[in-house]
Amino acid sequence: MNEDNGKRFSKWVSVQAYKHDGLLHREWSPAYLVKETDEFWALGSRASLVSESDGRRWMTKEHAIFILYKHEWQNIICMMKDGGIVYYVNVASPTILDDGYLRYIDYDLDVKLFPDGGIKCLDEMEFDRHVLTYGYPPELTKAIIKSFKRIQSNMKNKTFPYNESDVKILFQKFLDENRAFVSRVSSINPKQ
Repeated sequence: MNEDNGKRFSKWVSVQAYKHDGLLHREWSPAYLVKETDEFWALGSRASLVSESDGRRWMTKEHAIFILYKHEWQNIICMMKDGGIVYYVNVASPTILDDGYLRYIDYDLDVKLFPDGGIKCLDEMEFDRHVLTYGYPPELTKAIIKSFKRIQSNMKNKTFPYNESDVKILFQKFLDENRAFVSRVSSINPKQ
């Protein structure tokens, strides 16, 4: 992957996740760029079509803000659920802008934060298996585990974006900037 050193891209951008061997793992349909800082890109969507490397395709069910960090080993999908925001965090390489796509390497470990503050760690056995399968170097394994622990600490401390107000502001900006589109879709399909 070649980083696009400073090149701009459309307000609508697709995200691609790869595995350590460089093969495409998953791709999301384009989402709207709500905010870009020196630290992250924040994308908004009402739903996304997800294409898996095995050919399966499925739709996400909820509105979301997807935060992709430029320098941190994580990205976060903030899912708007009826009971509050559920945060799904992928331990992953820092995201890069490459050929108009936001791309990262998925390193298996995931952490989920529920509205009641409960934290669930996921895919630890998959990570252990992939350390051997892909031959992750010791420095990489240490960086992944360090990020995994820091994510859980940030969740407990409610640092950005693990508080609903920050995510709601980003999502409202997404809605405000897409109001004409949302209104057209709603008038075409009143059930949305």
